[in-house]
Amino acid sequence: MTTRAQFIQRVRGEMAKTPGLFAARSADRPQEPGALAETIRRQLAERWPAALARFSEEFERVGGVLYRVADMEEACATISRIARERSAQRVVTWATSVLGAELEPRLRAGGLEVAGETAGLPGEAERSRFRHASAQADIGVTGADLAVAETGSLVVLSGPGKARSASLLPPYHVAVFGKGALVESLEQVGVIFEALHRDPGTMSGASISFITGPSRTADIELTLTRGVHGPREVHAIFVESL
Repeated sequence: MTTRAQFIQRVRGEMAKTPGLFAARSADRPQEPGALAETIRRQLAERWPAALARFSEEFERVGGVLYRVADMEEACATISRIARERSAQRVVTWATSVLGAELEPRLRAGGLEVAGETAGLPGEAERSRFRHASAQADIGVTGADLAVAETGSLVVLSGPGKARSASLLPPYHVAVFGKGALVESLEQVGVIFEALHRDPGTMSGASISFITGPSRTADIELTLTRGVHGPREVHAIFVESL
């Protein structure tokens, strides 16, 4: 019988074998998160190329694939190419108003079957329809509220027009984002979340997802397997014009 102390000691021993990418520490809660978040945004307006380079490095380290394109037209062409290379046919997307561009007709022109989410607060029938479409889809196309350079993570907030099923159920997840989503660290993410929480209506979704590469599990005989609890591939498209 393993005691609690022995179990914790084994965990500590395993964790000590691989050093973390950065030191963990607690941070004080900001008194004026809105002003601090605005300062971060202003600084990143100049530093975003370095943040994107670090994000690319860390994102690919955890198994993601990053593309850099000029505009949404090229982003749609990239999604169509990802679909062709994987023999994918069915695509679900977030609402046009959320993504900032009308992807559905462009993707359909490429021969794909597309189910788009409706804007606004959905009723139960619409939630059920989109959830079912996501479960049947090959590719889920979403935006990314934040892209964290420090960890290569995509942060996705659910809400009206932003169903979490699009990023969780299809085997291939494609996230589209621009320079405004880039942040350098998890500490900056915390500041931005504090600011959003104090702005009524901006955090109305049911969940916040940190997506750090494809789904992985080693529950079965310690064999690493992708795609059991989520997408087996995660792609990110950085759009320069966004």
